Amino acid sequence: MARARFGGETREEASLGASHKSRRKNPRKRVVFKIGPLERHLLQSLVAVDGSWASLSEGEAIEWFLLLIICPVLYFFWGQIEMGNYGNIDDDDDEPTRSCGWYVRTFVGVLLLAGAVTGAAYGLYKVAHPANKHGDSGGAPYTPSTPSPWTPGDDPSEDGPGPDFGPPGFAPTPIVSNNYSFGNALELSLTFLNIQKSGKLPADNPITWRGDSALDDGSDAGVDLSGGLYDAGDHIKFGLPMAFTATILSWSVLEYAPQMTAANQLNAAVDIIKWITDYLIKSHPDNETFYMQVGDPGADHDCWQRPEDLSISRPSYKLDPESPGSDVMGEAAAAMAAASLVFRQPGTTFENPAYANLLLSHAAGLFEFADQYPGSYTESYPTMQMYYNSTGFEDELLWAATWLHYATGDQYYLDYATGQQGETFGGWGKAPLWFSWDDKRSGVHVLLSRKHLLQPTGDKLQASKLLNYKTTADKLMCALIPNSPTASAKRTKGGMIWVTQWSASVHTVNAAFLALIYSDYLDAAKLTLTCSGNIYKPDQLRYFAYSQVDYLLGKNPMEMSYLVGYGDNYPKFLHHRGASIPSDGVQYDCKGGFQWLHSTAENPHVASGALVGGPFFNDSYSDYRDNIQQNEASIYNSASLAGLVAGLSFTAQQGIPKTYLS
Repeated sequence: MARARFGGETREEASLGASHKSRRKNPRKRVVFKIGPLERHLLQSLVAVDGSWASLSEGEAIEWFLLLIICPVLYFFWGQIEMGNYGNIDDDDDEPTRSCGWYVRTFVGVLLLAGAVTGAAYGLYKVAHPANKHGDSGGAPYTPSTPSPWTPGDDPSEDGPGPDFGPPGFAPTPIVSNNYSFGNALELSLTFLNIQKSGKLPADNPITWRGDSALDDGSDAGVDLSGGLYDAGDHIKFGLPMAFTATILSWSVLEYAPQMTAANQLNAAVDIIKWITDYLIKSHPDNETFYMQVGDPGADHDCWQRPEDLSISRPSYKLDPESPGSDVMGEAAAAMAAASLVFRQPGTTFENPAYANLLLSHAAGLFEFADQYPGSYTESYPTMQMYYNSTGFEDELLWAATWLHYATGDQYYLDYATGQQGETFGGWGKAPLWFSWDDKRSGVHVLLSRKHLLQPTGDKLQASKLLNYKTTADKLMCALIPNSPTASAKRTKGGMIWVTQWSASVHTVNAAFLALIYSDYLDAAKLTLTCSGNIYKPDQLRYFAYSQVDYLLGKNPMEMSYLVGYGDNYPKFLHHRGASIPSDGVQYDCKGGFQWLHSTAENPHVASGALVGGPFFNDSYSDYRDNIQQNEASIYNSASLAGLVAGLSFTAQQGIPKTYLS
């Protein structure tokens, strides 16, 4: 994911002129206030986000504060001190006396300066302490027209109109076109993961414009690291988000295999899981080595080529006791543990106990390695902080332990997740914590709530620890329901959960995914959700999840589907090298392909199932290739959407699927 630079029309190319001038109202002196490079950059930030205050990020808002408050106050206060209005002269001592107005202006200037410095200190504190892994205070509740709280005994029809969930594989109502359904969205999401495959492709590869690529990956280290998935619109194989993709897709299969079967997509999902886990196995050649990445992001982003034509070197990045990466290894352990459950299902076409055992062996080894040599991969490789910066590794260890417990039944892993590690790093009581490739705590909360709700333990102490996870999961769900008293304000006017300007849809789809799964857990346990005294049925969490999919697939102010290939109005200029370069028989070199990045023509290939970053906070969206924040897709987004639309494609009356995760 190209996060370090902007292609084409850059922020640096946006300009508001060389300087601004300001005059003091003083007949004797004139002050010229010039905008230098720093201030010009701040002004350009506004232009870069479509001139909308609503779409400013936290960092840009702080920059504007520094420019529009501190600079004028400093100018005013300095002017009062240096060029004060000496209105009177005392003839006796020939000393100037300051007028009453001078004192008033200076006093006001001091007050304003004090306020500005306080605000600047707070802003700097916010920069130094990012909110990635801290709870959201919620803010003012967002209250669109949604079902009202439910009281036991009420007629369910009093909840108000909600989606009429149809048969498996089909949308309740046509969202964009009568020709499209949730079954289509599921198939498209899995198609994008096929598009992203690296290595030697199978003979029945369904993507006609893709071929074999990066067959020599790992040769610099003497290992075979071919295979896996390219991350986004580039050709890097980032281990952390790729493993997360496998974990989410495995969880989706474990919960919603019947729905995927009804849409004829179960085998396709399992094939992609195995494509990733085969690569993870090769990345773990011995007990103290894990290759967490292939490809130099800086070099890769300086090229624009089809993956089949890659001509630059692709270094391999290794984790070992001297260069730890517990976050990547923890996620890889979680992915292989979850996948082992998939391949252990009796009676399925993909049942493979030997492969499941192999995955479980690697998962247990990686967990032990990651726990014994703790550390973040972005501390071992600081340059990677520009791309997928990990804000901690303890959550991945809890996530891995939870999946290992489900896969093995071993009490050790449950004790790990509910013991001191859980108390210290589990985020109990903090919500909402936004689930993503970086922060797994909300996923742990939901997954261990399943244990508490559906597989209660007789150990009172451990039951109380599991209850802490369930109580925290409740807080997240209360933040997601729009008319809850503690509803999060982090959503657009159109109703989309919106947490960050970069690839905003990642939090939208993940929040909806967790809400859907949690609603099913509550339904299976025959429980409701209580938010500050208000009671909500599980279906109301499903309505929330449905509303987020509804938004992403076209029911939004832009009337655009953010899933490429879904409906008629979807992004045509996806930031994606392979999709943007035609299959014209020409092998474009590293720099020669940039003509297609800057082409005004639509992509010659449709990267079906790519879920783009989506809108800014003001619900606006611009479809152009250089718009990396909004118009690039990532594999984990499509994986989460696949599970989400699969789970929404059945009615509550058909029962909650509990066939795979027991």
